[in-house]
Amino acid sequence: MSSSRIRVGIDVGGTFTDAVAIDADTLALIGQAKVPTTHDDQDGVARGIVQALEELLASVDATADDIGFLAHGTTQATNALLEGDVATVGIVVGGRGLEGKRAAQLVKLGDIELAPGRNLPMRTAFWRIPGPGETASDLPAIIAGLQKAGAEVIVGAEAYSVDDEAREVEITTEARTQGLLATGTHEITKLYGLRRRTRTAVVNASILPRMLATADMVAGSIGKAGITAPLMVMRCDGGVMSLDEMRRRPLLTILSGPAAGVAGALMNERITDGVFLETGGTSTDVSVIKQGRVTVRYAQIGGHDTYLSSLDVRTVGVGGGSMIRLDGRKVTDVGPRSAHIAGFAYCCYADPGALDGAKLVTAAPLPGDPADYVLLETPDGTRYALTVTCAANVLGLVPASDYAYADSPAALIGFEILGREMGISPADAAEAVLAKASSRVAGVVEALLKHYELPSERVVLVGGGGGAATITPHLGQTMNLPHRIAAHNEVISPLGVAMALVRESVERIIPNPSQEDVLGVRSEAEHTVLLQGADAESIEVDVEIDARRSVVRATATGATLLRTTDRSHGGADEDETRAAAAKTLRTTPDELHLVGRTPQMRVYGGTVRRSGLFGLLGSHADAVAVVDRDGSVVYSSRDATWTQSNVGGARAGLQQLMSDHTDYSSGGPRIPAIRMVIGGRLISLAGLLTADQVVSMAGTDLANRAQDEAAVLIAELNR
Repeated sequence: MSSSRIRVGIDVGGTFTDAVAIDADTLALIGQAKVPTTHDDQDGVARGIVQALEELLASVDATADDIGFLAHGTTQATNALLEGDVATVGIVVGGRGLEGKRAAQLVKLGDIELAPGRNLPMRTAFWRIPGPGETASDLPAIIAGLQKAGAEVIVGAEAYSVDDEAREVEITTEARTQGLLATGTHEITKLYGLRRRTRTAVVNASILPRMLATADMVAGSIGKAGITAPLMVMRCDGGVMSLDEMRRRPLLTILSGPAAGVAGALMNERITDGVFLETGGTSTDVSVIKQGRVTVRYAQIGGHDTYLSSLDVRTVGVGGGSMIRLDGRKVTDVGPRSAHIAGFAYCCYADPGALDGAKLVTAAPLPGDPADYVLLETPDGTRYALTVTCAANVLGLVPASDYAYADSPAALIGFEILGREMGISPADAAEAVLAKASSRVAGVVEALLKHYELPSERVVLVGGGGGAATITPHLGQTMNLPHRIAAHNEVISPLGVAMALVRESVERIIPNPSQEDVLGVRSEAEHTVLLQGADAESIEVDVEIDARRSVVRATATGATLLRTTDRSHGGADEDETRAAAAKTLRTTPDELHLVGRTPQMRVYGGTVRRSGLFGLLGSHADAVAVVDRDGSVVYSSRDATWTQSNVGGARAGLQQLMSDHTDYSSGGPRIPAIRMVIGGRLISLAGLLTADQVVSMAGTDLANRAQDEAAVLIAELNR
């Protein structure tokens, strides 16, 4: 192994634990390992993590000292909720007078159904906060009573803890004194809305015991293995956090499985605008990447809204193992039952000789399933499933190098039998199966593109997961969208874990925020990722202001290791970056000009024609695209203007851009969406609402830079 450090990502799945090693400088995949997940070991999943690490290091001739970054993604929290394996939560509501009574009513959360027939168990008690001059408090007795009633974890809730956390701290301190785990709602979010804030804190508390035990076992096992790199954990918003932060907010690991795949696609596939489809054996997770960024929303748990910010991932019950359903001569559906869950082998991986004399039957794979699932039954009674993977192999959509490839005529034999039953050719039968599967996924893709206002002509479909080739190619053909399978698609999730950045999002409710307020929220987010190990030089912070909700949100990301060299291929040349910009802007390379640059970025601009109504020729508009040194478009707009500047002149340049392009026609001034290109960074100021906020925030990114350093300023006009 060379002296370069490696980054290791581990994905702990329900069946297998996958580990990958990538070069910390080039980000190239250099090794991978797979072991069974050790749910039943005395050390739990930690044992499988260490086994995967040992195999991985041996495969790349490395030692524990070579690891500079180690992160793992886990389904433990998600599984705990799905299975109802959670702790009983005691809620202490603090208040006094009418406000106290109102608070007590607000935290009557109702049932939080985790699985059919399984609700999250809660006990609630009201604590009358002592008034001025009162010293006696019945808080110790209240908590003792909740513990006697079965509470294992305590949540402290008080209406105004967002502004003053003292009373919630008093509750959690007393609970810990009595030997209980505890959390306050203010530790989870600083947003108002007592019921929603408390609900989010309760879900967090319910998985604390299980996740703390897992964290301790993993940390101990990693330490015994001699690994000194800090252990990070995948978050549900596509970033990673420190193990200590996970101990405080394990809620952030819920839904982190799909987030890891999206992170892998974003970082490894360099997607600007696209849809990522991660296909496994049972389902396909669908998510949008827009302008090189993941899309995030508040998650629902148990049918209720929470303040958990997670990637917007929609799950469709169609995967590579989805079984075919037949009514007479018509394919009526695929799934939701999958072959491996039902215990059937895939037809396409069978020995062709084993299918001699096989006949088509329909049956219920498991008790309670409809009896219309297709199976091939051999004379000795063995049954094989015809699946979506089998259909894709029949049509030649699965490359020979792909994880799902079947190097056998068995798939064709199976579809010859199905085709005879349907009265069509094997290829037409396979097409009917994939058409049904694609239609299920296409509806979700179309809904996401509409929701995020992403024109289909800018979109590429990227498939990941072991079943990527069974869904993505046919879907791309059906929707007439460019598509590809991600490199190393079968390990896209651990790749995402290995490449993920430390991330933190800070939200505050601040009506009419001042510049100092906005800078304060930004500073808090930056400080948090710094404490979790991000390198100060790598940290980037995006700030958004939601005037309707009076919410200021700052999202900080940063790397724990800085790359010291460029990608192994040496970067894209000027012709390649211009061609990439033209493709994104839907124009020709000769229509674009290099209008600005930094040592790591090129900015192309030109005039493009926009379509008018009913497809008629419309107006012309200025377009701009920012391309990094690897040839990836990191930003584009077909309605923007720009100027080449430097750090010293950036403030004045920004003020001039906003003065020239502020819209006063909508009942108030509306500034353009501002971005700056400096060095290797695209800095977004698009979430800010006033010119003063933009200039103030820009100042933090311009500070401590050479005055003559190149900067490109961009104003997007139709924000």
